[in-house]
Amino acid sequence: MKVSGYSLGACEEVTGSKHILDIDGREIMIDCGSFQGKRRESDEKNRQFNIDLSHLDSVIVTHGHLDHCGLLPVLTKKGYEGNIYATPATRDLVNIIMMDSARIQARDAEFLAKRASKKGGAFTWKPLYDEKDCVATANQIVSLSYNRKMLLAPNVQLEFLDAGHILVSSFANITVNPNKQNPDEELRILYTGDIGRKGKPIVRDPAVDFPAPDYIYLESTYGNKLHEQHDFAMKELERIVREAVAKKGKVIIPSFAIERAQELVFALHLLMDKQKIPKIPIYVDSPMATNATSIFMVHPECYDEEVNEAFLKHHKNPFGFSSLTYTTSVEESKKLNKKEGPMIIISADGMCEAGRVLYHLANNISDPKNTILIVGYMAENTLGRRIKEGESEVRILGDVYKVNAKIEQLNAFSAHADYSEMTSWLKEINTSRLKKIFLVHGEKEPQAFFKEHLIKNGFPNVEIVKDKERYFFDK
Repeated sequence: MKVSGYSLGACEEVTGSKHILDIDGREIMIDCGSFQGKRRESDEKNRQFNIDLSHLDSVIVTHGHLDHCGLLPVLTKKGYEGNIYATPATRDLVNIIMMDSARIQARDAEFLAKRASKKGGAFTWKPLYDEKDCVATANQIVSLSYNRKMLLAPNVQLEFLDAGHILVSSFANITVNPNKQNPDEELRILYTGDIGRKGKPIVRDPAVDFPAPDYIYLESTYGNKLHEQHDFAMKELERIVREAVAKKGKVIIPSFAIERAQELVFALHLLMDKQKIPKIPIYVDSPMATNATSIFMVHPECYDEEVNEAFLKHHKNPFGFSSLTYTTSVEESKKLNKKEGPMIIISADGMCEAGRVLYHLANNISDPKNTILIVGYMAENTLGRRIKEGESEVRILGDVYKVNAKIEQLNAFSAHADYSEMTSWLKEINTSRLKKIFLVHGEKEPQAFFKEHLIKNGFPNVEIVKDKERYFFDK
């Protein structure tokens, strides 16, 4: 039996996760994500996605982020009719992500058509998929809970393990030739998707108790970065909010709609409950974040003990309190820019390349009373990255704005483990059979650093995955 793998994305870059496991010519795809970053470049790369469907048996989705599930409708639109495996909450989140992406593309197409019409030119850009494609894709998703084994084929077994990244994010633990009588005959490959951090609120810690893998596909988003500790981040968040209140300014937080928005709401709720910050209006201005929060609320089985206790024992809603408003309509969103501070606005897109956050940045980034708080990863060449790196002027929605607002950054709210946390996780799991670690989901410089760090810490066989390059797996 020949077993090999190759990747069609997240190779020496963070987004576009698509990894293929080939078993004697039959293929399993682990994640089918969109490239994210600079919009034109990402769109071109997403349109180049191609795979021979005649060999594709099944698809596995580790979690509901766009860069891991955003091209599923393209796959089914091309003719894929097989099963797509995901945990129950991931299934729900994927539905939201896909539909939101389809609606954004439809609005973009409408905007570009109007602009082309005004200029008297031809309009050629079309959405990658529409809502009907998303519905068709949703009908192919098969739910599989954590720690339940399922045969994808007579000789291939899937088990989801908790990745601790976002709500019901998963490691995809794949066993080729499962054999209870003789485990030495098995080939075990672990795809981490995105790996979370110990001690984060809401979600549980990444799983460590599972059979020793032979190979690990390990993310490396923060391969050369260390995050602040959570307690430090809470004190910094308190300081940032208090300073903004003193100036009667606004705190604009670009945030991914799933997990990050909910964690920020949870943190602000705790600070208000403990009277560490004054009660000021907090707005979650993202329809997708609002929908995702409703999914968080109906999956309490996925929470860590602290949040579970708040829900089940004290009947408190950590995602809904008196100072918090979820906006849904465009009119509500526009009104926020006319309101005086102090206030906090949490808005998508997390990398500042699309969505309502662009309008909040355009209206607030030039006012020194205001604060822009960066709480997550910003891909190269994105508006968020330029703001984070301190550029004095930025272009937003076609116009140039001076950056007079205070720019703050908190890495502790990242849902990705840093290089030290990933190394600690590797040392905690059973690596007695580990032959090689494949690094994916990282830019070149962080990956090079992380590879050397892993080698120095007792993991000598580390390979940085190249785009479309094939790697072979031995027992």
